[in-house]
Order: sequence, then structure tokens, then C-alpha cells
Amino acid sequence: MSTEIHRDAWGIPHLRAGSARELARTQGRVTARDRAWQLEVERHRAQGTSAAFLGAGALSWDTLARRARLDDTARRCFAALERRDPPTADWVRAYVDGVNEELPSTRAPEFARVGLAPGRWEPWTPLGVWLATHILFAGFPAKLWRDEALRHLGPDAVGLFAADGPGTSGSNGWLVAGARTVTGHAVLAGDPHRYIEDPGVYQQIRLACPEFDVVGLAVPGVPGIAHFGHTGTVAWSITNAMADYQDLYRERLRRTGAGVEALGPDGTWQRATRHTETVEVAGEDPVEIEVIETERGPVVAGGPEGLEGGGVLEEPTATDASPPAPTPVALSLRYPPRVTEDLGFSALLPLLRARRTADVGRAFDLWAEPVNVVQAADTEGGLLHRVAGRVPVRAEANRLRPVPAWEPGHDWRGWHDTPRAGLTDGIAVMANQRGPAAPLGVEFAPPHRADRITALLAEKERWSAADMPLIHMDTHLASAQPLLDHMAALEGLSAGAEAIRETILRWDRRMTASSTEAALYAAVRSAVVRRLAAHPAFTALTEPPAYPDVLLPWLGLVPRVAFALEHLLRAEELYGIDRSETVRAALEDVAARPPRGTWGDTHRLAPWQALPEHDRDAPAVSGDHDCVLCTSAVPGITDLAARGPAARYVWDLARREDSLWGVPLGASGLPGSPHHRDQLPLWLRGDLVPVVTDWQHLTKED
Repeated sequence: MSTEIHRDAWGIPHLRAGSARELARTQGRVTARDRAWQLEVERHRAQGTSAAFLGAGALSWDTLARRARLDDTARRCFAALERRDPPTADWVRAYVDGVNEELPSTRAPEFARVGLAPGRWEPWTPLGVWLATHILFAGFPAKLWRDEALRHLGPDAVGLFAADGPGTSGSNGWLVAGARTVTGHAVLAGDPHRYIEDPGVYQQIRLACPEFDVVGLAVPGVPGIAHFGHTGTVAWSITNAMADYQDLYRERLRRTGAGVEALGPDGTWQRATRHTETVEVAGEDPVEIEVIETERGPVVAGGPEGLEGGGVLEEPTATDASPPAPTPVALSLRYPPRVTEDLGFSALLPLLRARRTADVGRAFDLWAEPVNVVQAADTEGGLLHRVAGRVPVRAEANRLRPVPAWEPGHDWRGWHDTPRAGLTDGIAVMANQRGPAAPLGVEFAPPHRADRITALLAEKERWSAADMPLIHMDTHLASAQPLLDHMAALEGLSAGAEAIRETILRWDRRMTASSTEAALYAAVRSAVVRRLAAHPAFTALTEPPAYPDVLLPWLGLVPRVAFALEHLLRAEELYGIDRSETVRAALEDVAARPPRGTWGDTHRLAPWQALPEHDRDAPAVSGDHDCVLCTSAVPGITDLAARGPAARYVWDLARREDSLWGVPLGASGLPGSPHHRDQLPLWLRGDLVPVVTDWQHLTKED
């Protein structure tokens, strides 16, 4: 069979080849054709070389990528893959060959804007892209926040602020068994929530060869279809399990004539590896960084002299002779693929070849990271609901905050068994709540999205694939209740504040873009967040230690208050803060300067672009962080939505051609292409495009 590239009416590629290897090569070619600029940005981010053309704004990321040894880890994992699983390694090489064949002929205009020529991909580059995409997925910087909160507020702060914060990624997903559908076959539906990027983080694609025929959402730069796929007889989907599988260690380092040493848990100084690297920065002088790795892992913040800007000081035990002197402490990161040399790529081909849920389960037995909750269903009635990935067994303290590398008891002692779960009343819902992965994590999403999806599914006895977008687009905001309760109890407000309060209390709690009531609620919520964050009880948290800029989103006080607002308002006591008076003052703030429009006037989509286009309109969006339609702003800072559904899918096990899917922008990453943003109007309305399976209804590409 010759290699064929077909497109549907939305420009989505459907690829057909005579073998899995040739298909991977074709996938690489088509991805480079459609997403060349995106691929090169991701390659440079994985290598820590993006500041060379993106400028100083990318320096902090590049420094983290180099100090965390992302490219070196990808190399090691690929070398191990060649030893353990040569066929998969060869398949990955074929994908890279396709990328390298197509990249030189790219028409992407961004290269000329920054004076960059497409480079060459190495066999391990897809592993580096995967690792760079997910290194912050488990939110290890949240341990820095918890460390600060524990030191300044005490142990209760962990529970008060235990919510999915500003840096996390999540998803909705639900599985409806055949007993609850009109066809008698299962339906899977959902939407991954990530930062909305232009081009998008997911690529709609079909991969067909004699071994398999799969439609799904691929990660550009990575072969196959990892997260969301439908083979015709079985379909699968994932959400972030919110597991904790990375650790931070406080390291005591010292310089010697031979290099750098780290104090180990046995009380001896151990040699650490050390070298320097130079990061090129467009428009500025190059920056030299020191790369150190201890027995625990790479040092990602600080060095023998402590943090670059001071801070992270460990106070040793005082002696009778003199007061203790502060000891500089650095931070090392221990993450599974650096330890195991395995990124789970051996799962990718078995997923494509899967025919039943048992096949999907065996494939996910090989999964490494990120740790996900998986759902799957097949045409014979098989169902699967489980956690997949590697979570180390270690002390409870490791999960909460950075732990001292020089103390025993913080080593890794094997891997947790991954939990499994069933269905209730013919459904299973996963929305980053405390579900089957609860024993493996610390911070989870509130249950509102999961509860709302469950309640909506209970409203009908039988569901069809065509019904599912109604759930995708639900805007009910259950997390508003604590603030509404505080408002309802207030008396003695000014006339303007009273009018706002009464309007909000009559509100239907739907965060629709056209709602003036939702705009008023959001304005009061932001005012409450700002006033709480400004309270003297939290003053010590306003200025975090001098951690690298790339980690600071996890430490911002205002975002932390915003995402924990429900807990903070419901707590029996909150560090002496009078929350009723805080809400009263916030209402008066809004009454003095009330919003004049609707929620959509300020809640607008703000996709991330490596090279921002400042003249592009930002469309109004419905939803909010705790809605099923999870379009996340940061109350107290901005109403702009940077995160949201990075794709939507409905997998029908009765007839694959009745499945539906969509992305926020379009199938093409080329500005000016008719398929660059043609799905945006549909995404805003909640409409999806059909999954085309008949080759006769596709257009063959030369």
C-alpha cells in the first residue's frame, strides 16, 4: 500500500500507509507540514534553547530545562527504549525521519520573524517534547507554596489551600455504559483542560495501516495517539489523576577543589556532578548557568551559595557556644524518568493496536507519566476505570514539602500499585476530584465539576453521543455558595451595595458570557480575594523566596487565595479575619465602581503564543474554573481565560462515525490557512465536528 494523506472538510489529516513504521514517518511529515513552528518551539523548549529566539522572557524556562536535565533525560530514556523495546524505538525514529524530511520546506512565517531556521530533530526529541510538556504537570512547585504556608500559618494551611491551583492542568471525562445509552453501547466523552495555545496542544488525526485504524488526539511532536483514541472496537480517554510523584529535596552543598559535594543522609559528603552551560538570549548577553546533580536528582534552584536572590535558609541546631549561622540550601528535583530511564513510550504502539479494554489496560500497565485516570470501553461491553503511571512509595513528608536530603527516611522505596474503580448506576465521572487516585495525591480539584456531571447524567435514563455537548457546555457554578451565604447574612449595606447583593442573590449561578449577574458576582469575588490577600495575616506570604520565575505562579498569594476561596470562606476560623466584614467591604468596592457589562465583556479567551499577535480579537467565553465548562481566569488578578478545554471528544462505541470532536482553534498551525481558526466559532458555541471514517468522503492530498 502506498502512503496516502487525506483531509476532511476541517483540514484534519487522515493518514494511510502499508506499515506502522511508514505510518509514523508520514505522521511526522504531516505534523511538520501543519505545525512546523510549534514543533520547533517545543524542541527548543525541551533543549533549553528557546530564549535564543524568543528573548529574555524564555530564559527562566530554559534555565529550568537545563538544570532539570530534560534533554539528557530524554536521551537516556531513548537509549533505554532501544535496549528494552527496539520496535518502538525504531517507530519513534521513523516519526523523527518524517519530521526532518518536511521541516526544511516549511511555509510557517514565524521563522522569518525571529530569524530562525528549522533545525534537525534527534531520535530522542519526541521524548524530550513529552517530558517538557509534562514536567510541571504534577505541580511540584506547589510543595514550595505549602512549605511557605506551613512555616508562616501552621499545619491547618495545607487543608485550607488544598485546591487545584493556578499552575495545574485538569480534565473532565465521563463514561456511560451501554445500559444507559440509546444504542446499548458505551459512550466516552470529556475535555482536557490545559493552557489554550495557538497552535493547539492537541492534533486531531487518523492513523491507518494493516495493523490498526485509529482516530484520536495526538500531541504534536510525539508519534501515535496517547491520551484520547478510538480504534473502532475500543476507545480510551484520560484525565490528570492529581497524583504526587515528584519530590523536592533541600540540599546542603559545598564547593571543593574538585567540584561540588552534597551532604547525604548518612552524614557524609558525596560528590555531585557539575558543569556549566551557556544560554543564548536574543537581544541580550549570553547567560552562564551551573548545572549540578546530586544523588537525589538535578538541582533546580540555588547552589552551594543558596538561592540566587537569597532565601531558603536552614537554621541548624543552636549550640551553647554561639547562635546558629544560616546555612545556604539548594533544591533538587527527583522525578521518575530520571530514575527509571523510562517515559512509558512502550505503551504507545499497544494502544494503537488495542481491540478490547483488556488490551488498553495492558498498554497502560506500561505507562509512566503523567499519572492519569484512564477510562475505556469496547464494543463487547468491556469497561475500564483505573489509574495509570508511576508513583513512588516514600515518606508522607515528601508529598507535602521539600525534605532535607541530609536526613534519613526520605528515599524512594518502590512504586505504588495503581488503583482501579468501577461504575455507579452505569456511569463513571473523572474531573480531578478525590477519586481512585486519592491515596496518591495531596491537592485535588473540588468535587463540583464531578458532582455536576453526575447530576446531569442522572437527569436522563438513556444518553446518545449527540447529547454530550450539553454537558460539555454547562456553566453552573456550585462553588459560589459560600460567598453567596456571606452576602445573604449581611445587613446595613449602602443602597448601591444592597442593590448589587440582591441582584447576585437572584442570579441563577450560571457563568454565561451574556450574564450581567455573573459579571457582578465575579467582580465581588475578585474584590473579596484582593481584600483577603491584603490582610496582615497573610503578609509573610506576599513575597516568596527568590525561586526561579518559572516556579512563581505556584507561589502567588492572590491566585492561591482565589482558588482556595471556598475553603477560606467556609473555615470555622481564619487567622482572626472577619470574613463577613471582608465581603461587606468588597460589595461596597464594587458598588463604587460597578461593572457595566456582561461576564463575557471581561472573560475572554487569551491563548498563549510563542510570538504574540497583539491585534487579534479575544472572543468572549462562558464558564469559570469550577464549572463543567472550565474556562479559568484568576480572580483578583484578571478575568481573561488562559486555560480551558484544549479539545473536546465524544467516542461512540456503537458507530465510530457517530463520534464527535473539536479543538479551540483549528487543525492547522499555519497563520492564514483556512483551517487555522475555523473551529473557534464551534468551540465557543460547544458544537463539535463529526469524525469522518469513510475514505470516500475525504480529499486526497498530493
